Amino acid sequence: MSDVNIFVKWNNISMDLSWYNTLHKPPLNPPSAIFAPVWGVIYTLIFLSFFIFMFAKTDKDKKAGILFFLVQLLLNFSWSPVFFYLHNITLSFVIIILLLIFLILTIISFYKISKPAAYLLIPYLLWICFAAYLNMGIMILN
Repeated sequence: MSDVNIFVKWNNISMDLSWYNTLHKPPLNPPSAIFAPVWGVIYTLIFLSFFIFMFAKTDKDKKAGILFFLVQLLLNFSWSPVFFYLHNITLSFVIIILLLIFLILTIISFYKISKPAAYLLIPYLLWICFAAYLNMGIMILN
């Protein structure tokens, strides 16, 4: 990959991603072009899962599932600025581990209300496991 400056806007903060190009990457690191389409599919599945969960007819309490979902979503949204703006690889790894924990709690809670809602989150779980591997690899190699 060339040393090209790439800028991303996030809440009016410009993040210079050329720093990322200087990092040593672990084996299996995919090309940058893969991330946007994968995340597009993942966010679609996340939305569908939450929609199905929220509109599932049940007498069971949904509060825990909603709380876990919101926490994992907040952790998801916080990872990029910590990694790409703050360049804090270790803190981003802590965030992704917490994200994994809360995503698993979300899946378990969703499963109790709607199995399809839980199953829709499995690709997200697999992608976050892969992202944790990449984050850990970058942390070790740099």
